Amino acid sequence: MLIEHENSDKININAFQHDLISWFKQEQRDLPWRKDQDPYKVWVSEIMLQQTRVDTVIPYFNRFIEWFPTIDDLAEAEEDKVLKAWEGLGYYSRVRNLQSAVKEVREKYNGEVPNTPKEIAELKGVGPYTAGAILSIAYGIPEPAVDGNVMRVLSRILSIWEDIAKASSRKVFEKAVRELISHEDPSSFNQALMELGALICTPTSPSCLLCPVRDHCQAFFEGVQNELPIKTKKTKTRDVQLAAAIITDPTGKLLIHKRPAAGLLANLWEFPTVELHHPMQNNRDQVNSLFKQVHDLEIQLEQIIGQVDHVFSHLIWNMKIYTGTINTKFPETEEWKFVSLDEMKELAFPVPYQKMFKLYHSI
Repeated sequence: MLIEHENSDKININAFQHDLISWFKQEQRDLPWRKDQDPYKVWVSEIMLQQTRVDTVIPYFNRFIEWFPTIDDLAEAEEDKVLKAWEGLGYYSRVRNLQSAVKEVREKYNGEVPNTPKEIAELKGVGPYTAGAILSIAYGIPEPAVDGNVMRVLSRILSIWEDIAKASSRKVFEKAVRELISHEDPSSFNQALMELGALICTPTSPSCLLCPVRDHCQAFFEGVQNELPIKTKKTKTRDVQLAAAIITDPTGKLLIHKRPAAGLLANLWEFPTVELHHPMQNNRDQVNSLFKQVHDLEIQLEQIIGQVDHVFSHLIWNMKIYTGTINTKFPETEEWKFVSLDEMKELAFPVPYQKMFKLYHSI
């Protein structure tokens, strides 16, 4: 069987499938989510792997499955425990959507992850890539699972000069996968494309001499493998200046705040934080006033102990870190409370606040 792409020579699909899948079965990494084809575990792994490196995900996946081994366990879990299991992975909306979706699976599908494109695509947080990955890997259904790795590989194999940063380009690559995918072993085929992109067909300096499908690669023959894929640069990130404080009461407990239920880092815990809008607010008295204005906190800041910088996908936090005390009676609420160090260990804090607390303990 041959496929023709408008920008490529002919490709023998059967030979391409054979070379790709044979390589994958010999060289695939030993990853915990590959030990079986449980749709729930595949689902969890694919959500975790979005915008996160494999090496980072492995311990998180193992712990998550240990804490929530089944859909029922995750559906019934307290949100604070779920966020704690995810603590440090970032993009927390992923796990909130996952928990919402497994609740729907339990209610509508008796706890069985649906195996049709229409039903699985309707689950919260399940986009085209995740749906294709679950259907192909767990159920052996020949659906495309197109992520950045796959687009990079196919842009080189087929010499596709579409901008992969554009949402419209995904359809081009999904069409290509539908024509190329093995109907006998779609699970291995899709995983092999992903693995090839992760290990061999890397963003820079691809290891073409080690590539199992080099003989099928149009970009290699044309000598343009380093020019593909076409990808426009992201928009510039925005710097945000913040002041954050470790505030203790007379007993040594720490004041923490639960972030709003919507928006960045929703429902996670933080130390009291305010945004600095102009240079004058670097003054300690000005920052004290800001905490009073924004949070109605009567606190006494003592010293700056350093700065923590944290990069998100669209902005950078530059956080000046203070220590301070609060001596007035402070009414605790669901959003504000004092906690001991042991109590803190049970709650989920975003990475910038983990960095902040580590800095506090180092002084």
